[in-house]
Amino acid sequence: MVKAKYKFNPETLSYVKVEHNFKARLSRLLILFSVSLVMSVIMVAVFLQFYETPKTKTLKRENQRLATQYDLMFKNLEDVEKVLTDLQERDDNLYRVIFEADPIPNSIRKAGFGGINKYAQLESLDNSELVIKTARKLDIVSKQAYVQSKSYDELVKLAMNKEKMLASIPAVMPVSNKDLKRTASGWGFRIDPVYKIRRFHYGMDFSAPIGTEVYSTGDGVIKEVKTSRSGFGRWIVVDHGFGYETLYGHLNEFNVKVGDKVKRGSVIGYVGNAGKSTGPHLHYEVHKNGKPINPQFYYFKDLTPEEYDRMIALSANTGQSMD
Repeated sequence: MVKAKYKFNPETLSYVKVEHNFKARLSRLLILFSVSLVMSVIMVAVFLQFYETPKTKTLKRENQRLATQYDLMFKNLEDVEKVLTDLQERDDNLYRVIFEADPIPNSIRKAGFGGINKYAQLESLDNSELVIKTARKLDIVSKQAYVQSKSYDELVKLAMNKEKMLASIPAVMPVSNKDLKRTASGWGFRIDPVYKIRRFHYGMDFSAPIGTEVYSTGDGVIKEVKTSRSGFGRWIVVDHGFGYETLYGHLNEFNVKVGDKVKRGSVIGYVGNAGKSTGPHLHYEVHKNGKPINPQFYYFKDLTPEEYDRMIALSANTGQSMD
C-alpha cells in the first residue's frame, strides 16, 4: 500500500493530502529512466576509453602483430624486387647480348594490373593503407618474376640452339692435314689448269691419295649426292642448318646417301680424281645463305694461330688450282 503524502498549505495554515496523478508519476519515471540510461552510456564509453576489456586487448595485439607482419613482408618484397631488377639488367645487357636476342621491352616488364578498383575490397580492413600497399607490391613482384621466368625459358632455348649451331658450323678441315702438306690451292683468283685462264676459285683444294677419308666439317644432313662426267665429277653437299652448307668435290666413292644425318668428323666419302681434275684431290667449299665464302675462316677448331697463319700462306702461294 502506497504511503500517503501531505503538503503544507500556507494560505490555510494546514497540511493537505497530496493526490497521486498517474500521468505525472509516469512522466517522472520516464525522465528518471532516460537520465539513468544516458549516464550509463556515458559511463560505459568512459570505461571503454580508459579501461580495455580482455577481448579488446587481444584484438588490439592481433592487429599490431598483423601490421608488423605486413610491414616486414613489404620490406622483404622490396628486397626481392631489387634482386629481380638486377636479374633483369643482367638479362638485357649480358645474357641476351651473348645469345644475340632483343631485350624485353619495358612495356612488357612494367605492364599495369587490373582496373582502378582492384584493391577496393581491401579498403574496409584494419591498416588498409599498409595492406593495399603490400598487395600492390606483391602484384608488381609477381609480374616481374613471371616475365623473368619466361625470359629464362627463352634463353634456355637459345642456349640449346646456340650449342647446336656451334656443333653445326663447319669448323675443321675436311681431310686429315696436321702437317698442312695437303694444302694445295686456296680461295681467290687462280689459273684454271685446263683452260689456262685466270678464274676465281670458290674454295680450297687439298691434295691427297685416292681413297683418303673425307670428313663432314660440321653436324648436318646430306642434301646432295651427285655424279657427273665434268665439273666436280662426284660430289656431296651437306646442309648444316643456320644458313651453312658445305660441298666436297672430285670424290672417288660415297659413304652416305641423301637424308643421312652426319656429325662433325663423320666419314662421308673418299678422295678421288673425278670430273674436271688434274690430279687426286678434294675440292672443298663453304656456303653461307647460298653464297660461297672463304673456307679458311672456318678451321678454328683444327689449327693453332701459328698453324692457321702457315696454312693461309701455303694456300696463297699456289698460282694454279687443281680444278
